[in-house]
This record gives sequence, structure tokens and C-alpha cells, in this order.
Amino acid sequence: MKHTPPHPSTKELRCEVCGQMPEPPKARLTVANVAVMLPIELLVHALVVEAHLPYVAKVLVLALTATVLVIWAEPSAARILLRWLHAPALRHRRQLVAAPSLWRARTLLRDRPGALQRITRALARLDSNILSIHVHPVPGGVLDEFVLSVPGHVGERELLDALHDGGGGSPHVWPTTALAMADGQTKALSLAARIAAAPDELPLAVAELLHARILPPSDAGSKGPDDGTHLKIPTAWHGPVTFSRPGEPFTPAESARAHRLAELAEITSYRPAASPTER
Repeated sequence: MKHTPPHPSTKELRCEVCGQMPEPPKARLTVANVAVMLPIELLVHALVVEAHLPYVAKVLVLALTATVLVIWAEPSAARILLRWLHAPALRHRRQLVAAPSLWRARTLLRDRPGALQRITRALARLDSNILSIHVHPVPGGVLDEFVLSVPGHVGERELLDALHDGGGGSPHVWPTTALAMADGQTKALSLAARIAAAPDELPLAVAELLHARILPPSDAGSKGPDDGTHLKIPTAWHGPVTFSRPGEPFTPAESARAHRLAELAEITSYRPAASPTER
């Protein structure tokens, strides 16, 4: 079933602090007041002109009518035509709600034919667009990472449900930015920031940076071909991690980048937590 973005209500425009509505455009406010007050004023003027009253009484009635209209009719017009008065703000908010947002998604899939197709169909039901995909072979299957562009009204719960319905295990999603689609240098810096925040992300980050796959410990221990398609980097928590990229040997620059990321992860892992006075 296709999701449709909800129409924003005028309640969403109220200030979170004071609860007041924003000031509507002057032109719309003027039109609303004229539409409500002008017929009443014309009727009152017609009755007063035809009435056989003293001049002072006519002026008093007209002044009293104008005062009542200002006190009563103007606020009533604002309430009656509230949605029309704030239509530009509501339209702008609707555009913001419908604007695509970027998410990074990760889920475990069984390494079987059709597994990726099922997950993409589940995501397509949310009108999401897969901008990039990276596959990490892991024991018992593959770990797929996506960069998704989804409608603004789609949130974390909908994405997690879609990944689960598509057969994914242990799904995880988090908001991301256009940096996820950036050039190589920017991507390396983005991955470095990712490792600084979570050092355990090192193996997946290096695999994504080098477009390589992580070898399981059982395969990493065997003697592979000495053709430069295997790269081993040290980690501080569970020994070295080996990466493989068949048919495309790792360059010295790529090896240096991977080792620098490993050093960053090690430094971050052993960095003591800052005390409240140091923050």
C-alpha cells in the first residue's frame, strides 16, 4: 500500500513556547477583514442613512458599529478563514514534509538468490530510492548497507518494518547526509568521523572505503595468493582483520589509508572519557 503524506494542520504552526499563531500575510489579512466587515458596514450604513435620526445619533451608531466590528468581526474573520490566511505557511510546511530525506540502512540477509530482490521490493513500497549499496560477506549470509532517499514523512519505524518484511535480520537505520554520496576524499573523512564515534565500525568502514570484503577468520588464516589482493590491518580488540578484493590488488595508498583508520580506531578505543569539568 502506497503511503501518502499527511496534510499539515494549522496547529503545527503554533509556537511551541507561547502557543501563538504566526502573523499571516498582510494582504490576506486585509482581504479577510474586508470580506467579513464590508457587508456588515454597508448594511448598517444603509439603515442609518434611511433612518430618521439626528445627525449626532447617526454618527454615534456608525462609530459604535465600527468599534464592535473591530473588536468582534476582525478576530472572527481570522478564526473562520484561519486555514486560508496561513495557506502559504502550510504549503511551505507540506513541501518540507514531502521533501526526500537520506537514510543509511543496514540489515543481514541470507546469501540466497532473490534475497536482495525481496528487500528492494519492500523498500520500494515506501517509495524509497536506493542510491548506493555495499555488500559485506559475513558468516551465515551477507550484511547489506544501503543509502536510501525516502519521502520526508517516512520515518525510522517504517524503514525498520520494511527491512524486516523483506527478510532482513537485525535491521538498523539512521539519518545521513549527502556526504554519504560524496567523492573519495570526503568519503574517507566521513568514514573517519564514523570510526571516531564508534571504533567497532572499523572493519565495515574499511571494507566500504576499499570496496573489499571482510574475510572470516577461518579463511583469513589460510595462505592466500601473494598477488596483493589481500590486506591485513591490526585492531586493538579482536586481532587483525583481513580484506580481500579479487582481481584488483590493493595499492600502497589504499593500504596506508586503511592502517590510518585502524590507528584512529585504536586511539579512540583507549581514549579516557572526559570528566564533566573538561567538557
